[in-house]
Amino acid sequence: MSRSLKAAGLFFLFIFLHSCQKENTYNVSSPDGKNVVEFNLDDSGAPYYTLHREGKMVLDRSLLGFEFKNQSALRNGLQLVSASTTTFNETWDMPWGEREQVSNEYGELSVTLEDPDQNNRQWIIRFRAFDDGIGFRHEFPGQEGVDSLTIMDELTEFNLTSDPNCWWIPGDWDIYEHLYNTSKFSEIDAISKRDHPNLAQTNIPENAVNTPVTMRDDNGLHMSFHEAALTDYAGMTLKIDAENLKMTSNLVGSDLRGYKVKRALPFNTPWRTIQLSDDAPGLIESTMILNLNEPNKLGDVSWFKPMKYVGIWWEMHMGVSSWDLASGRHGATTENARRHIDFAAANGIRGVLVEGWNTGWERWIGFPDREGVFDFVTPYPDYDLDEVTAYAKSKGVEIIMHHETSAAPRTYDQQMDTAYQLMQKHDIHSVKTGYVGKIIPEGEYHHGQWMVNHYRRALETAAQYDIAINAHEPIKATGIRRTYPNAISREGLRGQEFNAWSVERGNPPEHLPIVAFTRMLAGPIDFTPGVFNMKMTDRPGENVSQINTTIAHQLALYVVIYSPIQMACDLLKNYEGNPAFQFIRDVGVDWSESKVLNGEVGDFVTIARKEKGSEKWFVGSITDENAREIEISLDFLETDKVYTGTIYKDADDSHWDTNPEAYVIETMELNDQSTMKVNLAPGGGFALSIMPKDE
Repeated sequence: MSRSLKAAGLFFLFIFLHSCQKENTYNVSSPDGKNVVEFNLDDSGAPYYTLHREGKMVLDRSLLGFEFKNQSALRNGLQLVSASTTTFNETWDMPWGEREQVSNEYGELSVTLEDPDQNNRQWIIRFRAFDDGIGFRHEFPGQEGVDSLTIMDELTEFNLTSDPNCWWIPGDWDIYEHLYNTSKFSEIDAISKRDHPNLAQTNIPENAVNTPVTMRDDNGLHMSFHEAALTDYAGMTLKIDAENLKMTSNLVGSDLRGYKVKRALPFNTPWRTIQLSDDAPGLIESTMILNLNEPNKLGDVSWFKPMKYVGIWWEMHMGVSSWDLASGRHGATTENARRHIDFAAANGIRGVLVEGWNTGWERWIGFPDREGVFDFVTPYPDYDLDEVTAYAKSKGVEIIMHHETSAAPRTYDQQMDTAYQLMQKHDIHSVKTGYVGKIIPEGEYHHGQWMVNHYRRALETAAQYDIAINAHEPIKATGIRRTYPNAISREGLRGQEFNAWSVERGNPPEHLPIVAFTRMLAGPIDFTPGVFNMKMTDRPGENVSQINTTIAHQLALYVVIYSPIQMACDLLKNYEGNPAFQFIRDVGVDWSESKVLNGEVGDFVTIARKEKGSEKWFVGSITDENAREIEISLDFLETDKVYTGTIYKDADDSHWDTNPEAYVIETMELNDQSTMKVNLAPGGGFALSIMPKDE
């Protein structure tokens, strides 16, 4: 027998023995052996799985199933047809991102089930076990005499073995713009969040949570439940059974269609994901969500360059100007755009966002029928698009287009090609889209299958014109940026603008130390950091708002909250002459490495990132309402290399409420042996630039 045949025989013998440790039980483990998924059928022929980490059960027997329209449920009476196990290992390159290369290694178990009472219809469940968690999806092959399936409910269970601490937002079918709640799993009450100020489109039909939902058990194990590769399917919320410590998938529905999902056979569901880490930083460093998506379908996307930007936006939330022309305070004028272009060019900022440039803003809020309101190619008369784009190009600045759909996606569908052609004509390669309001037609929801397909259609159409999309009021991020790298960023959380609306609606200091371990696990966030006028004294009339962080915290967000596009959102005058703005000038937006140095969910987090194409490192650290001392080692720096560090930190008397604009700048010499201790004020942080001394 040849050596290769003998090795192959031993491998398959190992797989066989590994899969038969228990009678009729099949399992697969992660490459490091810590995470193990077991699959079996119970006595009624119902499929279930369990999850163990380092020998301890994380998820107890969790059933799987589906309810269909015009077909019997798929949940018991099933027989096992086959089971196979394999392994996979690759490294792939990111065109932009938190790191340059991604390792993708897992063990896979595929089981094929058959329903003898329903013409032997088949159902494949595919599990993948990574070092940073597990993912599984349902696959439906072709079926004789059936061309499609109509799913009324997906019955995927997650049966917890403890009552962990949870950081969650309600399972809203329309928005993710809620403050995070912190509670024991058994105390989750999403129904009480139905009455939400300033969010008229909110629809929370069940005691369910949106994903990612992050948990920590009493032994310090961190878990985050989410989904990957959401394609032509309804978004998944997780229905809470607080008494039995169990979650069940609860898909976003449609009042018009009367079902959750309809798909032609064959098809796969999105991956159901559970990220696992022994500490909080490991959740942020996980790449599993990306790895469960298909490789890049667009090829070369070098026409998009990660960038920082300023824009005509914050002044509108402040009431300094307005989106509409009729108000007499129109912000999107040619003159104002040129002023922003000049500022961007003078400060090494590549992009300028202009909101309110196109006709229709007078009728976008408060009108029940918003179909046809916006024209995505016709500027207001005081905004010369040709002049603005030509002037920007002459200054080396790119205009970022803005398309507010007013949640009327059919109107946007009709104008997509024309709108993107206009952008292509002016060499504009990125657009911020918006979907504010209840979806038209009534009865559809932002996160249902119909809208998931609309968001994807916009992405695919934009790619034909070399255009990248930053979506606001979006469907959740599920790692699709690997497959479509023109999905550069999205909102999908309670953003900076809430701070402008009133003190009561502002984000508390703990908001972003929670977001970093919850929403950010899904993908890039366009949070729009960089406010320096913390008490918002620029607002006309009585001041009723403030930012509940320090300036040092705002600077740190450029490193902590990842996005390949980062806005310096404040009014330009608040940056002029302010030494803290130097960090925004310097900080990178595209990274070759990222390291989470420390953190606890909802308390604090410190992240270091190395700029792609240079030897510069940047570090950001933020805290909640509690002051704390952060100690970090710089052992990630290159050995025997000397660096100049510049730190922007809270002053001794800084405080998010009483003294938010106080900060100190210090410079120092650093190397890989350096350690630092930094005091963070309540609601504070620090931002550190580390540059090779010879640069």
